[in-house]
Amino acid sequence: MTQTIEAEMQEAPTESTARTAARRGIPKGWFLRTLDKPSDLFAHLTPNWFASIMGTGILANASALLPLQVPGLHVMATIVWAAASLLLLLLSSATVVHWTRHRSTAESHHSHPVMAHFYGAPPMALLTVAAGSILLGKDLIGESAALVLGTVLWFIGTALGLFSAVLVPYLTFTHHNVSDTSACGGWLMPVVPPMVSAATGALLLPYTPAGELRLTLMLACYAMLGLSFFASLIVITLIWLRLARHKPGPVGMVPTLWIVLGPLGQSITAACLLGANAHLVVPAPWSTALELSALLFGIPVLGFALLWVGLAAAITLRTARGHLPFSLTWWSFTFSIGTCATGTSLLAVGTGALALHIMAVAFFVGLVLVWATVAWRTFHGSMLHGQLFLPVQQPDIRA
Repeated sequence: MTQTIEAEMQEAPTESTARTAARRGIPKGWFLRTLDKPSDLFAHLTPNWFASIMGTGILANASALLPLQVPGLHVMATIVWAAASLLLLLLSSATVVHWTRHRSTAESHHSHPVMAHFYGAPPMALLTVAAGSILLGKDLIGESAALVLGTVLWFIGTALGLFSAVLVPYLTFTHHNVSDTSACGGWLMPVVPPMVSAATGALLLPYTPAGELRLTLMLACYAMLGLSFFASLIVITLIWLRLARHKPGPVGMVPTLWIVLGPLGQSITAACLLGANAHLVVPAPWSTALELSALLFGIPVLGFALLWVGLAAAITLRTARGHLPFSLTWWSFTFSIGTCATGTSLLAVGTGALALHIMAVAFFVGLVLVWATVAWRTFHGSMLHGQLFLPVQQPDIRA
């Protein structure tokens, strides 16, 4: 999730950069070796960097919700959540510096027909960390502090997410120059945040005062779930049409196909969490009906998610046999697979089905492997190499 078309990473610093490093006495291969000066890392910072927080935070949340808990898993999940929280703090601070020192570059993102869609990444990063705070934070900072942190992040993330869900489609409809070949997984980024708000809001229901306030929160979560789900269906249809008529396109776009799994898995997660907590808000049989509706909704959506896993995996492997260079788009693998892990885990708990338990573990194992790969490649390409902080020339996907 990410800069959708990115040039292949360079394996060595440019000649001018190498000379600069030599003058400064910096050993070859040291941190940020392709940057003329460390402050350059703020110059071209883009909102898709927040996808790294989404991918890290969902690993923590998936660990907490996994139906099969093994010794050490909860501790690992808490550590990963703490890492995601630290990343959120650092990246948010870096974004403030970027907007302060490089305002013209920052303001240009909303006019870019690709990058504008990644305004949905920051609110989802906030909301993912908020969910982890409610699920895991109490072990580090205490229940009260974790609840306050989760609530504050939920309000900020929800406000930004609703803003992105309106603003970015508006810009696409009125300002951006797009064509039939433009639809990609990145188009889902601005409309999915309200769905993440719905899932995180469901976790807040037990801590919300009973009565009108709790009822309002539940209804708002269901409304945000519907908002995102139907908007996602429209975008997924456009992506299917583009694939059928124009094929996968440039290799840099292939990882974004996995973003389609995000709203599918997240909608299951939100529906199951809302159904499980419905009894706190409304009496039976309404609470029972809402809990049952989560299963009736989740199982068919999981079926389509499995279909898309097969399609996306086949296209990705076909592309990788040629060449699939690393870029920030690889974070598209993590959050999307993670939402499928959380959704399947909740379905497994709700049904008790062994097949769903096995599937949840399979999604989780896949998430761990993908996250480890992408996290290391990102660290190498950013802190060790510095290439990911350089401006990227994005080809015109409308061609």
